[in-house]
Amino acid sequence: MSSLSGASRPTGRSLFKPATWHLRTRLILLSMALLVAISGAIGVVSYATMDVVLTNQLDAQLMQASRGRPPEGNPSGRPDPLDARGQSVGTLNARVVNGQISREAGFLSSDATRTALTSSDVATLQDLPHDGEPVDRALSNGEYRLLATETPYGDVVITGLPLATKHSTEVSLVLTMMLVSLGGLVVIGLAGTALIRRTMRPLEQLSDVATKVSQLPLDAGEVALAVRVPAPAAHPGTEVGSVGHALNLMLDNVSRALEARQRSETKVRQFVADASHELRTPLTAIRGYTELLRMTEDFSEDGRKSLARVQSQSVRMTALVEDLLLLARLDEGKAMETTDVDLTQLVVETVSDEKIMAPDHTWQLRLPDEPITVRGDATQLHQVLANLLSNARKHTPAGTTVSTGVMRSTDDSVLVTVTDDGPGIPAGFQDRIFSRFTRADASRSGQEGSSGLGLSIVESIVEAHGGSVELNSRPGRTEFAVRLPSATTRS
Repeated sequence: MSSLSGASRPTGRSLFKPATWHLRTRLILLSMALLVAISGAIGVVSYATMDVVLTNQLDAQLMQASRGRPPEGNPSGRPDPLDARGQSVGTLNARVVNGQISREAGFLSSDATRTALTSSDVATLQDLPHDGEPVDRALSNGEYRLLATETPYGDVVITGLPLATKHSTEVSLVLTMMLVSLGGLVVIGLAGTALIRRTMRPLEQLSDVATKVSQLPLDAGEVALAVRVPAPAAHPGTEVGSVGHALNLMLDNVSRALEARQRSETKVRQFVADASHELRTPLTAIRGYTELLRMTEDFSEDGRKSLARVQSQSVRMTALVEDLLLLARLDEGKAMETTDVDLTQLVVETVSDEKIMAPDHTWQLRLPDEPITVRGDATQLHQVLANLLSNARKHTPAGTTVSTGVMRSTDDSVLVTVTDDGPGIPAGFQDRIFSRFTRADASRSGQEGSSGLGLSIVESIVEAHGGSVELNSRPGRTEFAVRLPSATTRS
C-alpha cells in the first residue's frame, strides 16, 4: 500500500521571524564589525604615535647620556662616559679606541658598578655605524637603543639605553586598547540588540499578522478575517507604519471580497437546496405515472422503449437531486446522528454488491483479524464506499482488479483504501477530481449518466466525519485512501 500524505497548513510559528532575526543579527554584527574596525584603526594610530614619542624620548636621553664630564685627576681631560650625570640603571657606555672596545665599557648596574660586556656584545658594538644615528640592537642584557658618536679626541663613544621600558609601555597601551575595545563591543552589542529589537518589533508584528492570515482557510466556507496590524505598527508616518497601513487596507479589501463570496455561495447553495427539494415531488410523480402506464396501457415496441427511457431518466434525475440535497445538508454543517459502525462488515457488504453488478472485474478484500469500529452515520459511510467502488468499476476496463482494504494506523485512525490496476488518472486532472460536476470521461472511459458529484460527495461526507480522503494515481495503480478517526478517538 502506498503512503499517502495530505496537504498541511503552515504551523503556528511565524513564517517571517527567521528573516527578521537574521536581519537583526546582521545589523548587530555589522555595528560590532564597524566598532572593531574603528577600534583597530585607533589602536594602530595610537600605537604608532606612542612608538614615535617613546623613541624620540629615548633618543633625547641617549644624547644626554652620551655627554660626560672629565673627572678630577683625569690628566687627558677626556670625559668618562660612565661618569656622566643622570644616567639610569642599565645604561650602556663604551669607548672605541683604535677599533677596540676599552676595558671600562659596560652596563650600569643598580649598585652603580659596571657590568662587563660579553664577547657577543663587543662584536655588536664594533659593528655599529659611527654616523651619530640611533639604532636598535639585541645585547646580552636585552634590547637596546644604541648611539655611536665620534669625539674630538678621535675615539668613538657608544651609549645605549634599554628598550624594556618602551616595550612595557607599548604592551600596556595595547592591553588597555584591547580592554577598552572589548568593553565597547559588549556595551554596543547590548545597546544595539535592545535598540534593534525595539526598531524591528513593528516588523515582527507585521510578520505575525501575515502568518495568521496565511493559516486561515480562505478557499471555502465562511471566513472571519478579523486579524489586523496593531495601530502603533500601522501609522503611515514611518516606513514600517506605511507597510502596516497598506497591509490593513489590503486585508479590509480581502475581507469584503470574502464576505461577498460567502453571500454568493450561500445564495447558490440555498437555490440548489430549494430547487432540488421542489424537484423531488414532480420526479416522484413522473416515476409513478410511468410505472402506472406500463402496468395499465398496451404500448407498441417503440412506445415501451420510450417509456422505459423516460423511467430511467427520471430515476437518474432523482438520484442527482438526492445527491444535491445531501451536499446542501453537508454544506450547512448540520449535526448528524452517529452510531458505532462496524466498518469491516460495511466494506464486505458494499464490495459484495459491486461484485454482483460487475462480475467481469476481480474484487479483492484485505481485512484485519478483528472488526474495526468507527463513529459515524452508517448510511453516509456506505455511500462513501459505494461511490469509490462504483468509480473504480465505471472507469476501468473489464478484467481490472479492485482491492479494498481496512486497517488501523499507528495514530489509532482507521484507513480504508480502494485500489485498482486500471489506466490511472492523468496528473493534470488529479488536483480537481474532488470538485463538483467534474468528469474525466475522456481520460478514464467515462460512462453516460455520470453526474460528476460522486467524489465530491465522498470528500464532503468524510470531512463531516472528521476525516480526510486522498488520491495517489499513476498508470497501472490508482488508490483512494479514506482516513477516519476511530470510535475511541472521537469519543
